[in-house]
Amino acid sequence: MADIIHLLPDSVANQIAAGEVVQRPSSVVKELVENSIDAGARRIEVLLVEAGKTSIQVIDDGKGMSETDARRAFERHATSKIREAADLFSLCTMGFRGEALPSIAAVAQVELKTRTADTEVGTLITMEGGRVTGQEVTACPVGANFLVQNLFFNVPARRRFLKTTQTELSNVSREFERVALVNPMVHFTLTHNNNVLADLPVESMKQRISRMFGKKMGDQLLDIDVDTSLCKITGFVGRPDSAKKKGSQQFFFVNGRYMRHSYFHKAVMEAFNGLVEPTSQVPYFLHFDVDPSTIDVNIHPTKTEIKFENEVAIWQILLASVKEALGKSNAIPVIDFEAAEVAMNIPAFSATPRTTTSFPKVEMSREYNPFKSNVASNKGKAPKGWEQLYKETSTTRGGSVTLQQENEPAEFDFAQGIDRSTVHYQYRGQYILTTVQNGLMVVDQRRAHIRILYDQYRTHMEGQTAPTQRLLFPELVQVSPSDVPLMDEVQDELQSLGFELSSLGGGSYSVAGTPSRMEGVSVQFLFENLLADLKEGGQGMEEELHHRMALTMARNAAMEVGQVLSLQEMEALINQLFQSSNPNFGPDGARIIAIMDHSSIARLF
Repeated sequence: MADIIHLLPDSVANQIAAGEVVQRPSSVVKELVENSIDAGARRIEVLLVEAGKTSIQVIDDGKGMSETDARRAFERHATSKIREAADLFSLCTMGFRGEALPSIAAVAQVELKTRTADTEVGTLITMEGGRVTGQEVTACPVGANFLVQNLFFNVPARRRFLKTTQTELSNVSREFERVALVNPMVHFTLTHNNNVLADLPVESMKQRISRMFGKKMGDQLLDIDVDTSLCKITGFVGRPDSAKKKGSQQFFFVNGRYMRHSYFHKAVMEAFNGLVEPTSQVPYFLHFDVDPSTIDVNIHPTKTEIKFENEVAIWQILLASVKEALGKSNAIPVIDFEAAEVAMNIPAFSATPRTTTSFPKVEMSREYNPFKSNVASNKGKAPKGWEQLYKETSTTRGGSVTLQQENEPAEFDFAQGIDRSTVHYQYRGQYILTTVQNGLMVVDQRRAHIRILYDQYRTHMEGQTAPTQRLLFPELVQVSPSDVPLMDEVQDELQSLGFELSSLGGGSYSVAGTPSRMEGVSVQFLFENLLADLKEGGQGMEEELHHRMALTMARNAAMEVGQVLSLQEMEALINQLFQSSNPNFGPDGARIIAIMDHSSIARLF
């Protein structure tokens, strides 16, 4: 039998490794920026063309590489970070596997210019598809300048799987965001198609958070600084009033590396138990300093899943530190019964009345006899107007309506011409009750309003410009760098909905006008929810994008549960609902109308 096992060529092996390391342009940016951090850079510039699909350039002022190191860096498993297996358990650098550069070079055209401080000239290396195509000396500053062009040019199948430019730019911005947050001592710049998206000078951690996510975010943060024998936890956690339903900024870092950790996330949310709604999320930016020998970062290709040796103990330390921060800020109400100045001031009883208020008097009628009544008995007589109790609420003008099935509300068949009453009753500020030909109709008023507004917004998106309410003073909206591409993508749709906004750069937008009927809605809160919903639903499909935008707008502008409506307002709401595209169900599939027929009501008695 002939041998069938053989070694793969280096070109094939590098492309297989690239599939794990380089998945999209954001992976290239992450690996190159982390290498710059490990090289001791204090200024890093990232320049993109077409979200990195055409060109990615990362320039740093680190220590650079010698001519030999520059050539050797593109060999597989060539690294300066570790030398033996034991070094894996004492990592202090971002990279260590030696797979990033060869994986990038295997699927792109790469140009590297680098120079060290002890040399007068640098080295220029060009590669294509994993092969060195040139090496020469060149004039360049100290540091490294990587230029990656035509990503996946030799793997067309993988290039076709890349998303739209805005989607890929959002992914790049997200990776840039994570590295920039944990390295505030480094000056970062992100440029896309010659437009500066982020310029982050050297500053403190809190200043960087405020610069990236807005001053309002910085004002809502509480300091955390706990140092124990197991770990040191520093950073910030949001106040309870900063909690959001979705889209909250949540970051964990360990030894300068971003990580995802659901177990530690539960510890933070446990500290807010009873202070925020269970479905809300609180922002946090927490950094763990631990002994590198007590963690394992080599369990996931992206190095974001990290295993801790003392996981349970650190969980308890994290929970206690967050609770302590909340207590110091008076976010948790406490009463000090031992403090003399807060003693209750209870007035002493005085026999002398201080006011002229008289005590209530009890009067009795001595002539009352419960066994004797002067009221004439009505037994056996029908009350006046009893006929009205059994009169139909309206006359039949069409066919019959399908009655309610067992445990399932019936749907309206609006083609039948159903008669209904114009007298309505509001129950608990949530439901509108009205009589129809075959029974009692119950309408969820908030869901009905969402359906009405949703249809209006979709109409405006299809070419009819919505009326705009000009603001007396423009409002400033701040979004994170990773959300800027998404904002730019939906800006035309926002204009058609009635928004007047302009970009000020750096993730700031000026809103000079909003759609009508948006009174009382926070513009910042609306945009945060809108961006969070769009990221959850994905991008790339125009129909899905319009649906998500219209639904989010409708939910934020619709009346809240508990709003009291007049009879005229209830009648107008029901009339508009019957004119909508689907009065029975909302745009999210939620039921709006339920009917209780005569037979169901009779069974109750």
